[in-house]
Amino acid sequence: MMVSQGTSAIACNLLILGGTSEASALAQAVAAHGLPATLSYAGRVARPKAQPIPQRVGGFGGVAGLAGYLRDERVTHLIDATHPFAAQISRNAVEACRQAEVPLVALTRPPWRPQEGDRWLEVPDIPAAVASLAGPPRRVMLALGRLQLAAFAGQPQHRYLLRVVDIPETPPPLPDHSLVVSRGPFTPAEDEALMRQHRIETLVCKNAGGSGAHAKLEAARVLGLPVVMIARPTMPARREVTSLEALFDWLSHSDADLGV
Repeated sequence: MMVSQGTSAIACNLLILGGTSEASALAQAVAAHGLPATLSYAGRVARPKAQPIPQRVGGFGGVAGLAGYLRDERVTHLIDATHPFAAQISRNAVEACRQAEVPLVALTRPPWRPQEGDRWLEVPDIPAAVASLAGPPRRVMLALGRLQLAAFAGQPQHRYLLRVVDIPETPPPLPDHSLVVSRGPFTPAEDEALMRQHRIETLVCKNAGGSGAHAKLEAARVLGLPVVMIARPTMPARREVTSLEALFDWLSHSDADLGV
């Protein structure tokens, strides 16, 4: 299948590393264009959203496994549309594409920036976020996903509100917590109501960027709550775009571009 723009045209067989709303939108777009593509999930969500293109679930077996997959499946372009905090697969993708000589682009969300009225404490990682909660008991909302919850057992004095997409296989090791199982996106009014209901005093979240998860920040601003904002992990040098338009333009001109 060919993607063309002006006089530029290239054959495509895309691998999309997904798990985000951006990846779902991209899947819809490539299906509409009739482009051969596979959407790959890490398998951390029990019920991934149905997609209009073929899907695979699970890891690749590190850099070597991903490079082998790219060669075996004759992938022409890799699009990293994973979560900004999915650092390991993103780093593996850069190196695997270098080894397999496959162009790569990351479809990313611009990070959030504090606005007037925000009370952010920006920290570099999860351990720093845990350390920031030292002190007297508080009511803390953890909007992080289930994989990082256990780290907050290091500050057991707080009452935690946990919002997750799927029920954890094992109970979080937090002695005092409430669990809300719900799939976004949420509105600012919904998040404000949730925070009021649980009398939240501090919000902890990752700087995921985008609009789908921004409601909690708007709610925290209205309520005057402090926010512990965890910075994104550092990524190796790679080409990044922030829109589908820019991505398709890259596809049309990337036949001699290794994406770095």
